[in-house]
Amino acid sequence: MSEQNTTVPSDIRGVLIQVSGARLLLPNATIAEVLSYAPPEPIADAPHWLLGRLRWRGWQLPLIAFAEMAGFAQENAALGSKVVVLKALGGDPRAPYFAMLTQGFPRLVTVSQDGLLLDTNQEGIPQGVHARVVLNEDVAFVPDLEAVEALIGGALAQAA
Repeated sequence: MSEQNTTVPSDIRGVLIQVSGARLLLPNATIAEVLSYAPPEPIADAPHWLLGRLRWRGWQLPLIAFAEMAGFAQENAALGSKVVVLKALGGDPRAPYFAMLTQGFPRLVTVSQDGLLLDTNQEGIPQGVHARVVLNEDVAFVPDLEAVEALIGGALAQAA
């Protein structure tokens, strides 16, 4: 058997997103757009972290407060709050996007192989989080977007 020479890019573009009580690290490619916050249309009987629906490019997007979903902190929209529209990974053509409340603009970062470390303590990983990481000495959480989409789908089904 011969070894294939596969080159892996050493750096990728990521974004650090500030939510109440934590920072999230996502690949830049998952973000479709960043919007100014506007109050969403409420969804009756939805969990507290599902803030409602907002209109975006002809879609009705569920808006979540990730910090509340994960149990980091209570999250309320405040002056300077933004909404990040994320591309859904689940492949449901009826729900190709969802939105997340953030505290300010996401920050573009370069993620290098030697600058990103898996936090050695992975105990108590919150709901909707894949892993706790350290990026250039900053602790961040990598969301499990497929799990988040499943939680949104379940909440919407129960609220309907």
